[in-house]
Amino acid sequence: MDIDLVVVDAGRPAEDVVTLRLARPDGGPLPDWAPGAHIDLVLSDDLVRQYSLCGTPSDAGEWRIAVLNAPDGRGGSKAVHDLAAGDRVRARGPRNHFPLEPADRYVFVAGGIGITPLLPMISAADTAGAAWELHYGGRRRPAMAFLQDLQGYGQSVHVSPQDECGLLDLDTIVAGYRPGTLIYACGPEPMLAALEQRCAGLELRLERFAGQAVDTGGDREFEVVLERSGQELTVPPGRSIFEVVREAGVSVLGSCLEGTCGTCETEVLDGEVEHRDTVLTAAERESNECMMICVSRACGSRLTLDL
Repeated sequence: MDIDLVVVDAGRPAEDVVTLRLARPDGGPLPDWAPGAHIDLVLSDDLVRQYSLCGTPSDAGEWRIAVLNAPDGRGGSKAVHDLAAGDRVRARGPRNHFPLEPADRYVFVAGGIGITPLLPMISAADTAGAAWELHYGGRRRPAMAFLQDLQGYGQSVHVSPQDECGLLDLDTIVAGYRPGTLIYACGPEPMLAALEQRCAGLELRLERFAGQAVDTGGDREFEVVLERSGQELTVPPGRSIFEVVREAGVSVLGSCLEGTCGTCETEVLDGEVEHRDTVLTAAERESNECMMICVSRACGSRLTLDL
């Protein structure tokens, strides 16, 4: 369900970054959320984008998001940067596929605007008395958002602008890993891929901005049975379950259509899934209980879904 919001304030915490404080027009409370959550911002009927909540979960009156202007993007960031105080927008959610799990020690790794979901996590870890450290990389110091907010944490925060320090030293960061530590990371794909390579066997949690590249050359046709609506549909190569189901007149929600936001998560009743999303954990994939129908497919010839 859409939530009507008004832009309370639009700030500029860094070059090419805007922060929006969002509230209900009547000042009423917003839905609860926890660190790692994001919302879908409905910028127009055909322009919906996902942004991490980076404010304070205990503040029920406002949500805060931060958005990097991406001139070569698909138009979402430009639309957000054009918003000003008093403008109206709609939102859906929040949803959380990147929750902060309990631990005695955390290592947070942020690249650029990937700092946004980590801010409330850092606050929560600090409040809980857990040991933690943040490694925050960016192109240039003036382009790195929320540095002033992070100053109060002292030596727990390690800031590494690329023009001063080079790329984040992931080898050194991972070398300090101790059992019982959870590593949370968000940022550009090259950084996350490099971190994954170094963290094999370690407790690593990632949030990606875009879907991972998948070789679709071997995709085959399969059948999908919609249990509740009583339909059996054919999904050919080159088309997603989401597209086929919606074309058949079945109401399904979708947003990113890249397997990154979790909006189209659907319960699997029978059949084995070839997961291609970046949302589910390895354990969730292994359970085969749900799938993202915008990108994932059947391993075999048939899937039965709770649709």
